[in-house]
Amino acid sequence: MKKLVNRLAARFNAHFANASRSRKVWTAVAVAALAAAPIVWAQGGRNRQATYYEENVPYDGRYTFVRIKYDMTSSASFGRRQDIKWAHDYPRGERHFTKIVNELSSVRAREMGSNILTLDSPELGKYPIAHLCEAGFWLPSEAEVLGLRNYLAKGGLIIFDDFFNDAWYNFETQIKRVLPNVTFIPLTEKDVLFDTFYRIPKLDAPSMPNADRGAQYLGIFEDNDRSKRLLAIINYNNDLSEFWEFSDEGVMPIDITNEAYKIGINYIIYALTR
Repeated sequence: MKKLVNRLAARFNAHFANASRSRKVWTAVAVAALAAAPIVWAQGGRNRQATYYEENVPYDGRYTFVRIKYDMTSSASFGRRQDIKWAHDYPRGERHFTKIVNELSSVRAREMGSNILTLDSPELGKYPIAHLCEAGFWLPSEAEVLGLRNYLAKGGLIIFDDFFNDAWYNFETQIKRVLPNVTFIPLTEKDVLFDTFYRIPKLDAPSMPNADRGAQYLGIFEDNDRSKRLLAIINYNNDLSEFWEFSDEGVMPIDITNEAYKIGINYIIYALTR
């Protein structure tokens, strides 16, 4: 294990050495911490659903990972076992991500604990960033539609991740219930989002093999004007949290995993500073 940690740490350090901001990078500490993660975290994942969900943590001013829980379309069931789409990559994805945020940036992130909330929860307004995965199975109630609309109007940012191919059609249907006149605006390397902390020179990674096309990054802006506030980030044909989840197992390419972390950190810092 020690040799594996040292090898991964060396590869992380080599990758991050060319980052556009000068700062101390405690990569060896971060990777070692991920490798030493409690075994209970391994219960998450696409094919190994969490058997329990931890209690929510109280607001304390730190960045807290908020995962959106939702009722699913009927197509989310497989035989006798239901695949809980909103819980994909839980809890390892958020655990690993918040640890890296703490180690590589100046953001104070809560590592031991996260929140699972519905879009109509009064608690949601305390947190500026929310994550929703598998939007192809997202079926919000009218109360949740109104809750998301209010959350965005009051300054919240929602990140949609982990949905592919035909899943777009359900996502588009549901988000247009929230924002009927929405326009999906492609994000490019020239957007400040990708130069907020790390400079992301090319958006050709990461992607996943089950996507018909490469990863696409889209934004929803206030009044459909890209010069105004960003309301939502859409990682289509992409799954950043999958790379976060398995970053301590060596099953994902290190360079692509690094990019997934860098993009995620940019999202958080962008949202917290604008």
